[in-house]
Amino acid sequence: MKKFMNFMEQKFVPIAAKIGAQRHLVAIRDSFMVMMPLMILGALAVMINNLPIPFFQNFMNQIFHGEAWKGFGGGIWNATFAILSVCISFLVAYHLANSYGKDGLSAGIVSLASFFALGALNTPDNIAGMSSQGLFVALIVGIVSAEIFTRLSGNKHLVIKMPDGVPPAVAKAFAALLPSMITISLFALVYAIFAGFNMPNIIGSFYEWIQKPFMGLANSYGSALILALITPLLWFFGLHGGNMVEPLMQTLNAPAIEENIRAIQAGQIAPNIVNKPFFDVFVNIGGTGATIGLIIAIFLVGRKSKSMMTVTKLSAAPGVFNINEPLMFGLPIVLNPILFIPFILTPLVLVTTSYWATKFGLVPAATVMPPWVTPPVIGGVLATASWQGGVLAAVNLIISILMYIPFVKLAVREQQKEEGKSINQEA
Repeated sequence: MKKFMNFMEQKFVPIAAKIGAQRHLVAIRDSFMVMMPLMILGALAVMINNLPIPFFQNFMNQIFHGEAWKGFGGGIWNATFAILSVCISFLVAYHLANSYGKDGLSAGIVSLASFFALGALNTPDNIAGMSSQGLFVALIVGIVSAEIFTRLSGNKHLVIKMPDGVPPAVAKAFAALLPSMITISLFALVYAIFAGFNMPNIIGSFYEWIQKPFMGLANSYGSALILALITPLLWFFGLHGGNMVEPLMQTLNAPAIEENIRAIQAGQIAPNIVNKPFFDVFVNIGGTGATIGLIIAIFLVGRKSKSMMTVTKLSAAPGVFNINEPLMFGLPIVLNPILFIPFILTPLVLVTTSYWATKFGLVPAATVMPPWVTPPVIGGVLATASWQGGVLAAVNLIISILMYIPFVKLAVREQQKEEGKSINQEA
């Protein structure tokens, strides 16, 4: 264990820290954070429209003389998931340009225009490109357009300077004029080239050839295990694993959720098991590492340790809402060799129970994104729109408690030994 710890601290942690601070990944992460309220709202609206309770559906149909009431949820979907790629293309460029100290607002507008120049509306239904189907292309456009625009903006030969006395807003607009025109024209040129090869639907083609197969790979049991392992491993070394994995999770999550929603609306089984709510409500119960299980285990068998009990009492209330930073650094779990084992293994076990329970049809796939602070068990009900999801979350909670109990006992025993040594040395 000591050799492993030294290796990880010297080799793995510095590389992981650099990746976590990489400006492009940070821009993607921050962009999805901005969109999170809209994504939650859109998923909840669709859940209400398709709530699998016959009494509710019949009651609403009788009041509104049909399914006109579902226009409410449809309108919210149009305002959230239907424009997801459009918003992301703007936000990624905005955050990335800001990280370079450039005009983020202008970069975002240029990225938005570039996304449409690349054919965002040139899809069979004129909307698919703006929804999650165009998400990967939107990310690429946001990054590439921001890189081009920021570099061109730094070229003094491309800046149109206005005379003194011109309002700052006007001067700023003219300064960005030539870089904006060049950037947007480049994306329009790419579209024209693809159209010349009889491929005008760039976004649809990208979705079918790259994005959809990638989502299929990410939907496997093996990929779920890898994602469940990476986050607690990073956290153990004091790195915010959730923030570092978030860009990848969100690029997979939004298309997976939307595909599940479309399947449910069509009366089919949701195809994507692995998505963000899957991890939020079934795996990371109480936070990364299923630490609500650790909190309960300490209350059950760790009362002999005053220090552990003090930290746990302070961490219990945040832990119910999946906030476990007080436990991570107060207990601590970070760099704690005893708690390392259950902290890593528990999520892997919970992924296993959750994945196969969903795969075998015992629990519906997650189609709704509850707020990440939703308490355990309740989140399982909301994410799957079923009582079975709540049962699975409750079973996983019990498993996490059982897995942490022997290690809490060991930690208390080791702490008592250390305290006994200190007393003997003082005597």
